[in-house]
Amino acid sequence: MQEKDPLLGSRSPMRPLPRLIFASRWLQLPLYLGLIAAQAVYVVHFLYELWHLIQAAAGSPTALQALITSIGYKTTIPSVTLNETIIMLVVLALIDVVMISNLLIMVIIGGYETFVSRMNLEGHPDQPEWLSHVNASVLKVKLATAIIGISSIHLLKTFINAAACDEKTILAQTGIHVVFLFSAIAIAASDRIMASGKAHDQAGDLH
Repeated sequence: MQEKDPLLGSRSPMRPLPRLIFASRWLQLPLYLGLIAAQAVYVVHFLYELWHLIQAAAGSPTALQALITSIGYKTTIPSVTLNETIIMLVVLALIDVVMISNLLIMVIIGGYETFVSRMNLEGHPDQPEWLSHVNASVLKVKLATAIIGISSIHLLKTFINAAACDEKTILAQTGIHVVFLFSAIAIAASDRIMASGKAHDQAGDLH
């Protein structure tokens, strides 16, 4: 008769209250499903704008006006053909959608893996590279970096289409971008200090 490993049988069942508190993490599931639905809306919007760009390049005035309205392009001379500035603004808008979609993916997958339940993707050929070492700190830094990228795209669109914005709007967007930048630097620095402190404590324990 095999003896039971005391290490395996030492875990006692959870009491009702801790079990309920631990199970409350599943309340986040509808939030992540909602973000998936929002990503689907972004995909539809991306295809819609891309289709208008193709139609405008083919000479459709209706599609051109739809693009001008969408990007908020303003000029003293009415645009009757697709020009480089309009193309650049539309492409930046499409890149903006892609970067926001990447941000959603990081929040959905990283957040679910970190705060709800493991996805057991170890060894899967399509596992994202960043997911293998994701935790709350890494996810926080990556989200801050993604937000800076999105803010940069918005700021570049504002500079290209400066005629449509007043000076206060341009200064406000520049200031907000600088705040995002310094916030990301502060988050990365604090995580680095915490990581070095943990490494120092572990080295002290070994000695």
